[in-house]
Amino acid sequence: MRIAHITDTHIKPEGRLAYRRVDTAPFLERAVAHLNALQPRPDLVIATGDLVDAGLPEEYARLRVILSQLAMPFLLVPGNHDHRQALRDTFPDHPWMAGTDGFIQYALDEWPLRLVGLDTTEPGRDGGVFCAERARWLDRTLNESDRPTLLFLHHPPFATGMAYHDNQRVEGRERLASVLDGRRQVVWALCGHLHRTVTTIWAGVPMSAVASTAHQAVLDLAPDAELAFAMEPPACQLLLWQEGEGMLTHVTPIGPFDGPYPFYEGGRLID
Repeated sequence: MRIAHITDTHIKPEGRLAYRRVDTAPFLERAVAHLNALQPRPDLVIATGDLVDAGLPEEYARLRVILSQLAMPFLLVPGNHDHRQALRDTFPDHPWMAGTDGFIQYALDEWPLRLVGLDTTEPGRDGGVFCAERARWLDRTLNESDRPTLLFLHHPPFATGMAYHDNQRVEGRERLASVLDGRRQVVWALCGHLHRTVTTIWAGVPMSAVASTAHQAVLDLAPDAELAFAMEPPACQLLLWQEGEGMLTHVTPIGPFDGPYPFYEGGRLID
């Protein structure tokens, strides 16, 4: 199974720029074209939150128009810039969007991997929350099946060394670690929020975040660093699940680049 992971698309209303500088919609359009052009194409796209910038209906309408150009199905979870009800209202034909107990979280069993989307957003907060209610849901959901499972959420629970982001790690991450402890069926977890590509193992689970489809957080590991962004290349993450081999990932930048060029000509390495 081939899965593409994108995140932090931050779509704004027509004519509005993010942070007065970034026209995010054309970046997402280029990401969609990039994913559609991959050979072989991904079976599925997962977007891990901050889909729009202010949770406005007109932003979600614009998001839907762009995502509708994908040649493959897509799944979404909300981030701290999203508004749950506006997101649901925009995608009424996506029944998994209804979620449970007010959250947009769900488990899908029709794929080679079991897909579990977790909602870590809390209105009015930039950081994530994993409360007792969500813990009960995730524990119950993981108890339902021992099939290989991909978990995806917006807020990373792990430390990155970037002070601003680490101050916004999931509140209740100890509770999340307890739920994940010993869950060997969780083969990978995808996160957003960081606007950077990061990979680690946390609570025994391989986890990764990927760069935004638009602007990236500046990598600054100083303990007093302030958050800033730069127009580093956008990217998406490609995950390949193979029965008997497990999960591996690639990161591919999105944009116009020279090539491809051959290494060999007439069976000989070009010098």
